[in-house]
Amino acid sequence: MKFSLGPSLFFWPKGEVEAYYQQAQRSEADIIYLGETVCSKRRELRAKDWLALARELAGNVDKEIVLSTMTLLESPAEIQTMRRLCDNGELLIEANDLSAVQIMRELKMPFVVGPAINCYNLATLKVLIKQGMTRWVMPLELSGDWLKTLLKQAEDENIRSQFECEVFAWGYMPLAYSARCFTARSEDKAKDDCQYCCIKYPLGRKMNSREGERVFVLNGVQTMSGYQYNLINEVVDMATLGVDIARISADSMEAFNKISDFKKQLTHQQHYSLNSIEECNGYWHKIAGMSVA
Repeated sequence: MKFSLGPSLFFWPKGEVEAYYQQAQRSEADIIYLGETVCSKRRELRAKDWLALARELAGNVDKEIVLSTMTLLESPAEIQTMRRLCDNGELLIEANDLSAVQIMRELKMPFVVGPAINCYNLATLKVLIKQGMTRWVMPLELSGDWLKTLLKQAEDENIRSQFECEVFAWGYMPLAYSARCFTARSEDKAKDDCQYCCIKYPLGRKMNSREGERVFVLNGVQTMSGYQYNLINEVVDMATLGVDIARISADSMEAFNKISDFKKQLTHQQHYSLNSIEECNGYWHKIAGMSVA
């Protein structure tokens, strides 16, 4: 099993992003994803900067570098930017929207299908493979049992060898996207005049229920889980199921330690007691997503 560092989902200053990926070069990650996936107004790094950073990493490290595309596209300009990223000529692309899938199909280039694309069954997998998909990241809300069934169906149809399977295994889960910016709204700002306020919240804005339970993290137009998803106790089962890659989200510097901890589980398995007020693993076990099995 390989371990990937997912794209950073938060808005950080350019210098901090560059420093983060310098450390990522030295981490135990086998695959590094990078790129803006949440909001096109986050312009500390523009498309040319992401391309330059990705090419620099690809030239300096013995790791696979993948460029991730936007998830919610709202204008022709955003599509043109995405097309530029897709048509980079050398780097693998993670498509987080079907328009990116279409562009990669037109370019006749392989691509990764990100977790935001709703791929829930064998028929959809077949369509995406035909389009050029070589790696599929399972949607976050699906369970281990569901994955086992789908991978078995792929084996029976003799298509399992045509794609890698990746599972989001640690971090705040992206749950939904909206045309509205919740971070701007929380500061009583209009989306068109947001003043890039989400850069003030390097881990998003935590939102509690009336009972005081942390239910969500507001991250611009993206709503995330209030708890961090943690499948560290399921790593061995994931490998047994045939999962090729476990994804650690680039939430913070803690992600680098998590990659090491997850890797150790394959050879020195131990049981971790998850903190039920900060962590969850419910989706994997077919129970309430905020729960710990």
